[in-house]
Amino acid sequence: MWQSDRVTGANIASRRMWRRRVALAASGAAVALLPASLLAQTVMPQPQMPSSQFAGRVAADTKPSWPRQPQAPKGAPNVILILTDDVGYGASSAYGGPVPTPTFDALGQRGLRYTQYNNAAICSASRAALLTGRNEHAVGMGTVTNAPTGYEGYTSVMPKSAGTVAEMLKQNGYMTAAIGKWHLVPEWEESQAGPFDRWPTQQGFEYYYGFIGADTDQFAPSLMNGTTPVEPPHNDPAYILDRDLADHAIAWIDQQKQLAPDRPFFIYYATGSTHAPHQAPAEWLAKFRGQFDQGWDLMREQSFARQKKLGVIPADAKLTPRPAFIPAWSSLPPERKKVFSRLMEAYAAELAYADAQIGRVIDHLKAEGQLDNTMIVFVQGDNGASGEGAKQGSLYEQAFINQYAEPFEDLVQNIDKIGGPEAYNNYPTGWGWAMNTPFQYYKQTASHFGGLRDGMIISWPARIKDVGTLRSQFHYVTDIVPTILDAAGVQAPAVLNGVQQMPIDGISMAYTYTAPAAPSQRHTQVFEIMQNLGIYHDGWWAGTTPTNAPWEFFKTVGTTDPNDRNWELYHVAEDYSQSKDLAKSNPKKLREMQQIFWAEAARNKILPIHSATEGAAGVPSLRGTRTSFTYKPGLTRVPPRAAPETIGHSYTITADMALQNADTNGVIVTQGGKFGGYALYLDKGVPVFHYNAIGQRQYQVRGGQALAPGDHQLKAVFKTDQPKGGSGGTMTLYADGQQVGSGRIDATLFARISLYEGFDVGQDSLSPVNKDYTIANSKFGGELKSVTFDMEN
Repeated sequence: MWQSDRVTGANIASRRMWRRRVALAASGAAVALLPASLLAQTVMPQPQMPSSQFAGRVAADTKPSWPRQPQAPKGAPNVILILTDDVGYGASSAYGGPVPTPTFDALGQRGLRYTQYNNAAICSASRAALLTGRNEHAVGMGTVTNAPTGYEGYTSVMPKSAGTVAEMLKQNGYMTAAIGKWHLVPEWEESQAGPFDRWPTQQGFEYYYGFIGADTDQFAPSLMNGTTPVEPPHNDPAYILDRDLADHAIAWIDQQKQLAPDRPFFIYYATGSTHAPHQAPAEWLAKFRGQFDQGWDLMREQSFARQKKLGVIPADAKLTPRPAFIPAWSSLPPERKKVFSRLMEAYAAELAYADAQIGRVIDHLKAEGQLDNTMIVFVQGDNGASGEGAKQGSLYEQAFINQYAEPFEDLVQNIDKIGGPEAYNNYPTGWGWAMNTPFQYYKQTASHFGGLRDGMIISWPARIKDVGTLRSQFHYVTDIVPTILDAAGVQAPAVLNGVQQMPIDGISMAYTYTAPAAPSQRHTQVFEIMQNLGIYHDGWWAGTTPTNAPWEFFKTVGTTDPNDRNWELYHVAEDYSQSKDLAKSNPKKLREMQQIFWAEAARNKILPIHSATEGAAGVPSLRGTRTSFTYKPGLTRVPPRAAPETIGHSYTITADMALQNADTNGVIVTQGGKFGGYALYLDKGVPVFHYNAIGQRQYQVRGGQALAPGDHQLKAVFKTDQPKGGSGGTMTLYADGQQVGSGRIDATLFARISLYEGFDVGQDSLSPVNKDYTIANSKFGGELKSVTFDMEN
């Protein structure tokens, strides 16, 4: 070792000699030149071969060994879990409804139809319970991801202690894929910046193709491949999402079975149908013309009769009456009947078309010899049919979200657009009520079966032999996970990916396969969505009378104090449809049920009961407290919580650019699309700001002349009349410091700029805000250097 770091000529020379000798030693030369003390420090000892008496044993102990690959249990079936959206118990023909669903019907004939299966009463909550096997509030999903609150059961953040069935199966040798709607990512985690912990590809699914949010346009969907935004083909007039999802499911199955034919697969296949918008190919819309002219009252009676004939409701079930706030069909003027029928036709066409596309996937399995050992669990709806279309329905779902009362004349004038690419329509509440025959109410109403009950079929020819029969045991959405695990021969793990797991709340339904009359093994289930409370226990039901209309989601209506609510009591073991309220005649039983509710509510993180606006302040956002945002071209599909929040604010958009031509076209910045949003763009060199506030509410400010070639700074300055959503204001355009245009924007959007079309810089994606440009020619034709948003108030 060197004794000193002091540099001298002698020790420099000594170091050089030492380095030379070490190098020689390393090369196997001149080892003898090294001093013994130095040699001991620099030359590692040679490993010694074992003596002959130990050689055989060491060799046996050191045989090559590879990390073990997960192997599925022997005979484990393929599993397809199918989920449709907002369908309702009385919609499909398999459950007596007016919409033909031959694929669903055929599965019922080769499997079991369940008549007391229940979901949560809203999308995200049902999906969280469906995939984790835990009660929705217990995993933080007591509402939709679009309306979280800061209370533990409502944050929309599913914990890692609630692993999904996909992760469990993947770690037991299954190949996994999710196709279609997800709706389980907190909105502040939806952007390309992540985090991606709650996206499908980090929730146990090795492949994902679909849309992340609540709904999407069937003709121009907001698609993701994994975590990457992808565009639908804008040059294919025949494109539609339901067919695209089926194509991707079939392609994935083929790929996996070619590469790993001995491994089973699990597919979660979740259509966007029939959540609004109700859209379908023109030829499918035509199939249903005139089929609903009899109206919702008669339709409900017809469905009720078919349900009794099929046996999917008991022979002594009662048809619950029409609520007072839904008008009698006979009271409507002819023009309203015509529009309302057309809106229902679109819903029926979408459901029937979705069924046909799901049928393509099942037919492909049959053709490939995979069907007999494939367990298919088909849940027809994630909640009851929707009542969110209000009394007259809607040409644009965005109107309901933004509290815009569409003039009925708009629906009349645009009746032929319903169901097509130019509308985002939803039907009136009366049809939602009819699609939930024989029950009361609709989606969001966790206090009554109209919001909760859906048709559900399990088909598995290799195991289920009592095919074509009914099962009437009471079950909840959490029961699907243990049923799938039971089929796969997989135990729910106590620890998953190093995290201690919450207990599974569900119970396996396998006991029903061979025992149609077996008593239900589910004894208790708690319910709460949108302050609508319910509790089931051993054939009894207690629930609160709803106070909030589903189309008044953003309003504070009624009381949030459960002590001030009216409670109803039903003996559902004898009163299938909840037709006879026993609260006054049996107050003792009601008190008993209420006590069970409060105990279960506390255990499942349902408390405190609160409105959608309570506890919502401070929701996380990538925006943070910033008031200035700078972007470059190429950034697209940024979701609302990550984009600048212009609603209720004054703001300035500043764009620095260089133009080569005087007639340059293209989008500078945009958010939203044809169903609501804004765009700043050049139209043959002329600066234009267009605000699409839905329907007739279109406002545009144009510059006086085209910008000359060269460098320019364009500013769009909006001054709001009032710092609140929906307020009008004044937009002024400046080019290089000179005012070039100004005008009124009489109304802005109240709550949300578009749903999922996103924020784009230097181009537009999915659909244009107006018809001045198309998606194909939306890319900015000059050099766009930067775009800056500066927010006020």
